[in-house]
Amino acid sequence: MRKESKEFLEELLLAPSPSGDEVKIQKIWMDYVKGFAHKVETDMVGNVIASVNPDKPFKVMLAGHCDEIAFMVNYIDDDGYIYIAKAGGISQKLALGMRVRILGKNGVIKGVIGVKAEHQGGAKDEIKIEDIYVDCGAKNKEEIEKYVGIGDYVIYDMDFEYILNNKLVGRGLDNRTGAFIVAEVLRRVSNKNPNVALYAVSTVNEETNMGGAYFAGSSIEPTMAIACDVSFATDYPDVDNRKYGKIKLGEGPILSKGSPINMKINRLMEAAAKENSIPVQYELTPRTTGTDADKIRLSGKGVPVALVSLPLRYMHSPSEIVSLKDIENEIELLTQTILRLKGDESLKPLE
Repeated sequence: MRKESKEFLEELLLAPSPSGDEVKIQKIWMDYVKGFAHKVETDMVGNVIASVNPDKPFKVMLAGHCDEIAFMVNYIDDDGYIYIAKAGGISQKLALGMRVRILGKNGVIKGVIGVKAEHQGGAKDEIKIEDIYVDCGAKNKEEIEKYVGIGDYVIYDMDFEYILNNKLVGRGLDNRTGAFIVAEVLRRVSNKNPNVALYAVSTVNEETNMGGAYFAGSSIEPTMAIACDVSFATDYPDVDNRKYGKIKLGEGPILSKGSPINMKINRLMEAAAKENSIPVQYELTPRTTGTDADKIRLSGKGVPVALVSLPLRYMHSPSEIVSLKDIENEIELLTQTILRLKGDESLKPLE
């Protein structure tokens, strides 16, 4: 990965991007793509849409959501302890004892999610979200309210690290890696004069309502769309491969198969993979994908969609893991797929 691209990825990973407040990360993404996109737009929900050859009739949309799971301030008691609610599929079980950052009205304030000492009975076996609280060291409610208000977002006080075998660990790799990937594909395609229009979209709100994807799909009206998200690696202990399949880090991006997926788009990607010796893996999405693809598919008059996912361990934990090798292979797969398009392909299954 080139130095400038890696620095861009790291900048994205350092930015807070709770689902519903993605402004900071979107400004970073927008500033980056302005260097090579032919056109850059934003919309009413907060998406950033960057395009190459936007006047071409055959329009390809790549969507990678930039938002991360988080908590929100829900209640402050008289002693200054902060109780929280969920913004997305974040687990209270993993929160005990974790340090957090509250994105307060006057800036970031740090705290810790309290946990009862084992000597005093320890944590409950069943932890509910209303059981956990944030301790910022405040003396009382009046003091903490100078910094924190109801609805402020709370994220883990975790950034990123590189570990063995070219792997990356951090919070919110789901799916800031996807936002990075679609920007990098646009960059690589931008000076190749493709036969199609390419729209790379950093979408918002995927972790909570997928509204960003619907807004983007409705405004672009793409000929085809590919959602770029993460999916479950199953190569660590105690995962039942008979139930969840076999997905390994470092073995390539994942193509989805199932009723939401347009088979012809998959074949286009498989041909590009074969031609360029790019490894791919497969997962099943028989009913829905649980990603932006679902909302894009149902936007406008309907959009043929596919889903390409980055293998990821420990999804929705404070320390997710991906492989930089898989990131590179996914970028190359999507780049080569787009460059092979003639712009007159039929995506109708019966043609």
